[in-house]
Amino acid sequence: MTADRDALPPLRDVIARHGLMARKSLGQNFLLDLNLTRRIARAAAPLEGVTVLEVGPGPGGLTRSLLAEGASRIVAVERDPRALPALQDVAAAYPGRLTLIEADALSIEWKAVAGGRAKVVANLPYNIATALLVRWLTVADWPPWWISLTLMFQKEVAERITASPGSDAYGRLSVLAQWRSIARRLFDIDRRAFVPQPKVTSTLVELVPLPRPAVSCPVEALERVTAAAFGQRRKMLRTSLKALGEGGDTEALIRAAGLLPTLRAEDVPVTGFCRLAALVGSRQ
Repeated sequence: MTADRDALPPLRDVIARHGLMARKSLGQNFLLDLNLTRRIARAAAPLEGVTVLEVGPGPGGLTRSLLAEGASRIVAVERDPRALPALQDVAAAYPGRLTLIEADALSIEWKAVAGGRAKVVANLPYNIATALLVRWLTVADWPPWWISLTLMFQKEVAERITASPGSDAYGRLSVLAQWRSIARRLFDIDRRAFVPQPKVTSTLVELVPLPRPAVSCPVEALERVTAAAFGQRRKMLRTSLKALGEGGDTEALIRAAGLLPTLRAEDVPVTGFCRLAALVGSRQ
C-alpha cells in the first residue's frame, strides 16, 4: 500500500497537470497538506469495514489519506469533470477501493449511493455545505443511513451547528443538528492551509446520530417553528410564533410545551422547540 501511495505525484503537480485550478463557482478550496488530510481522516476512524462517502474530493488529497488510513471502500462524488482523471489515478493506486461518481451532490439519492450504513468524511464545498447538512439531518428514516458525519465548514457555520441556548450563534441550524445528533467541533484549520485561501478559518465538525431524538416531532413542523421563532429572534415567543398562523391562543400553545411565552428564541432549549413542533404537528 505504501509503495502505491508514494508513487502518486504531489498534489500541486496533479493540479498543474490536469488544469485543476479551484473555481469559486464550485465552492472549491483544496487542502494540499497530506499531514493535515491524514489528521482529518484519523478523526473519522475507524474506517475499516465501512463505506466512506466523500463529497467534492477535487484533486484527491483527502481521498488519498482516507485510503492510507485504511478505508475499505470510498465512494467519491465529484461534480467537476476536470478532477476525474486525477481521481482515477488514485483509484488505480488502490485497486477496488475507490468508486467515482460524477454528479451534483445536491441532486443524488444518498441512501442509495451509500448502499447501507456509511460514514461521510468531506472537505465540503462551502457553497453547498449547509444545504447538504440539513438534508442529511432531516431524512425520514431514523436512525439514518449515516454512521457519522465528519465535515469541514466555515468556522462561523461550525459555531452555529454546535451552539448552546443563550449564545448569539444559537439558531435554526443548532436546533436541527442537536435534535437528532451529538455535534462537536474537533479542530480549526487556518485559512492559509487552503488553495486558494478563503477569507475565514475553517472548522472540522463531527456529528453522530442519536438512536432516537429526546423528543419526537415532525421534521416539517420543527422547521416551521424554528423559522418563525428565529425569524424574529429578539421578540418574545408569544409574538414571534404568531407567524405560524395556527390561530387560537398562541400563549396556550407555548405553555402546553412547558415554556414561558416571554422567552425569546435564543433561550429555548432544543427539547423545547421539539415539544412545540410536536404540538404544531398534531394539529395538521
